[in-house]
Amino acid sequence: MTSLLTVPTSDPIPQWQPATWEDYLRVRDTLPEGSASLFFNQGYLLVEMGEGINHARFNALMGLIFFIWFSQKSQQPFDALNGCLMEKTGVQAASPDLVLYIGAGFPQWQAGESRYINLDQWRVPDLVGEVGDTTIATDLDEKKQLYAALSVPEYWVADVKGARVLAFRLQADGTYQQIEVSSALEGLAIALVSQTLENSTRAFPTAPPPSGLLNNCRRLRPE
Repeated sequence: MTSLLTVPTSDPIPQWQPATWEDYLRVRDTLPEGSASLFFNQGYLLVEMGEGINHARFNALMGLIFFIWFSQKSQQPFDALNGCLMEKTGVQAASPDLVLYIGAGFPQWQAGESRYINLDQWRVPDLVGEVGDTTIATDLDEKKQLYAALSVPEYWVADVKGARVLAFRLQADGTYQQIEVSSALEGLAIALVSQTLENSTRAFPTAPPPSGLLNNCRRLRPE
C-alpha cells in the first residue's frame, strides 16, 4: 500500500497527518538529522521543519535559565538537552525543544547506538518544554497530550508572542494541571520566568541568540 503521507518543506503551520509507526520511521530515516522535529502519537505524525529567530532566541534563553538555576540554586546533577528525539518504540515519538533530566539516570550515548533517547531503555525526562511561535496551538493541545501519555512529570510551553511561560504538572489521573510554581525546579515561580522572557524581548528585540549556546543535543551541565 502506498502511503499518502507528505513531508512539509516550508509550511509555516505544519499539520498532524494520519500515519503508522512505519511511516514515522520512514520520515525519520529519510530526513537529514536535525533538520526537522518529529512527533508521533495515536496514529498521527507531525513534522516541523524549524522556526525563525524568535523561536531560536527563546529556546536559548530557556536553556540559559535552566543552567543558571542549577548553578546557583541546586546541588543536584542535571542534564539539559535541546532538540533530542525521544522514542517509545511503536507507540510515541517526540522532539521537545527542551529536555531536562534531574538527578541520576539521564541517558548516556555509546558508540554504535542510536542517537535518539530510547524511552524503553531510559527514564522519561523530569521536564520537557516547547517554544511556541507559530506552533502554540498544538503545543497546548496535541503535544501536551503526547507528553502526558509519555508520563513526563512537568511540561512547559514558552509562548513567544505572549512573552510568557505556561507550566503544567502531571496529575494522578494522567492529565496536566497548570501550576504557578515549578516542582522540577523546586520553588521557582513561573511568573519570574515569564518576566525574564518579557524583559529579554524589550532589551534585545532584534539580537540573535548567543552563538553556540544551544546546539542540537548539546549538554548544558557543567563538567
